[in-house]
Amino acid sequence: MSDAAALPGQPRDTVLSGPATARAVNVLAPNASAMTLDGTNTWLVSEPDSESAVVIDPGPLHEGHLRAVIDAAEHAGKRIALILLTHGHPDHAEGAARFAELTRTDVRALDPALRLGEEGLAAGDVVTTGGLELRVVPTPGHTADSLCFHLPADRAVLTGDTVLGRGTTMVAHPDGRLGDYLDSLRLLRSLTVDDGVHTVLPGHGPVLDDAQGAIDFYLAHRAHRLAQVETAAERGLTTASAIVAEVYADVDRSLWPAAELSVRAQLEYLRGHGLI
Repeated sequence: MSDAAALPGQPRDTVLSGPATARAVNVLAPNASAMTLDGTNTWLVSEPDSESAVVIDPGPLHEGHLRAVIDAAEHAGKRIALILLTHGHPDHAEGAARFAELTRTDVRALDPALRLGEEGLAAGDVVTTGGLELRVVPTPGHTADSLCFHLPADRAVLTGDTVLGRGTTMVAHPDGRLGDYLDSLRLLRSLTVDDGVHTVLPGHGPVLDDAQGAIDFYLAHRAHRLAQVETAAERGLTTASAIVAEVYADVDRSLWPAAELSVRAQLEYLRGHGLI
């Protein structure tokens, strides 16, 4: 067993541009950072014998990256017919309007402000383009507008920021809500049980080959962090910054501002459930 296989979700060894499943190709954006990991994964998804493709999360407004996505489609003999967004954060969606201009396609998203064209996305929608089937899975929590896309033919789910290929996801108060996020994780776990989903195609980080293992790890991690925050609050730590300094002491300090937003979401959850 490799070191990667021993990690939660069995991440693949590296993050690469190129095929990840029979229908999904990654084009990695050049925007690596502490928050975006190796960069944003822009997914080009299509049926193998189709001339049409769907792009999920064009990524940042980076002309070279947007052209690279188009080049990848053309190299595969495909035309980009539709753009989908998992959510509106700039590292996923900032380049969408320019990409739509370059490809003469529509942008579909849950948030009307992000759409270009008349159609949006909603729970239960099934996107069919060039014979491809993508099922829209509502997964609020990381943001209010977060969606995932279930790709049944590959037994895969494209998760945006809801499940990452490495590390864990920030639930940023006030847009992010922990209760919603936990419900979303449980919904994704049900896909692994009821629909046989085993592959996570994340918005950042490597592909995960054990979807259920990754989600179980996320749920356990959230429960552990929540217990830590609850204990800290019961001991008299009253501010998110003070709790971060104690509970997230093992986390790189550059990530503490994000952790503070997450703690605010956890405190809201605990208060809402009468636990503090």
